[in-house]
Amino acid sequence: MLDLVLSDVTLPDGRTADISIRDGRVVHAGSSLSSREAIRCSGLLCLPGAVDMHVHMRGGTQRRKEDWRSGSEAAIAGGVTLVVDQPNTVPPLTTQDAFTARVADARARSRCHFAINAGVAPGSNPAVLWRSGAMAFGELFAAPSSYGEGIPLPDLAKHLEEISALGALATIHAEQVTGEPPVDLGAHDRSRPAEGEMEAIRAVRNAAGAGGHLHFCHLTSVEALAVATPVSCEVTPHHLFLSRDDFPVRDGFARVNPPLRSRVVQQRLLRAWEQIPVIASDHAPHTLKEKQTPFPDAPSGVPGVETMMPLLVARVRAGEFTALSVAEKTSWNPSEVLGIPRAGPAPGERADLALYPLRPEPIRAGDLHSRCGWTPFEGREAIFPELVLLDGDVAFRRGEFTDAPARWFPGRGYIPRGSM
Repeated sequence: MLDLVLSDVTLPDGRTADISIRDGRVVHAGSSLSSREAIRCSGLLCLPGAVDMHVHMRGGTQRRKEDWRSGSEAAIAGGVTLVVDQPNTVPPLTTQDAFTARVADARARSRCHFAINAGVAPGSNPAVLWRSGAMAFGELFAAPSSYGEGIPLPDLAKHLEEISALGALATIHAEQVTGEPPVDLGAHDRSRPAEGEMEAIRAVRNAAGAGGHLHFCHLTSVEALAVATPVSCEVTPHHLFLSRDDFPVRDGFARVNPPLRSRVVQQRLLRAWEQIPVIASDHAPHTLKEKQTPFPDAPSGVPGVETMMPLLVARVRAGEFTALSVAEKTSWNPSEVLGIPRAGPAPGERADLALYPLRPEPIRAGDLHSRCGWTPFEGREAIFPELVLLDGDVAFRRGEFTDAPARWFPGRGYIPRGSM
């Protein structure tokens, strides 16, 4: 007897089928089989649960911005079933105690599956963090950003050598910072230029050597994509869909690192959709009060985990992207980079699924679940999921959350305590 059948779903390749699930896995995609429960899904597009490789779930002293409960609810309500949290927390995740405390906090509060990256610092021990369950190391900052200090290139090269020796992945924030502190969006773009991003990518690749396993975060231009290739990399929805020309020149809500580029650069990136291997949100919430300060004082970062998939699915409905390409860039490719079993509607895959009604609606901050209370995508057309499954259990249905169990995905080096 099966646990659940989703009947009459539309698959990413356009076919219609019934999805049969047992013990957290898809066991059949085709005609309906007998099950304890069936949910009719006629007219719903079924996509694998997204794996967002780049989120900052805050918490601790930053809980006014976000915590695991609010951030994971935002993820689930947006069709993201697994998030990878970054280590530039307060305190940073550069010690075993800080890392294990972060895992414990997520275990207690998260509604979605999660993995957690570790950081590096002078005197830190990457091998201990790798054995403790770090999914990867980074984002490691080649230039300073919010709650992340820039690592000098010689030190970064040493860290990358240690990480490479473990067989672990290093994720890199590649920028160069120049000039005076910026006073508006144009100056912010010039202070962290696209050319500096490309130079930083080249420098990090040279420092890592041939054996380095790298992933470059939040690239902003077609040229940066070309320099990063064939190394893994990601693009965010805000760099894909927004430009600095969309906002008032001194709007701190649009301040993010790397900066939003000009509309010309943004549109060229959008047209390079097929060249982008991974889409990740870089969900980095700050409060309304913090972002309303004068531009030079406003922190960099925007929320995005809940709107990432809905924005992309709206483009699928409009015929701009294929559903298969969205599944690849938001779920299957990130899973391959991280070395985790992939989700999807095919037999044998994890039954992390999101079903979308293909009815667009405008994004409204008041409808979202992030504690920060705002979005840079206000009013943009989006399609939010009606039903989300975690390991075959209903986690979200028509605006309501359930207590579907979420789990921790440790990295490949994990050795449980007591086994070391």
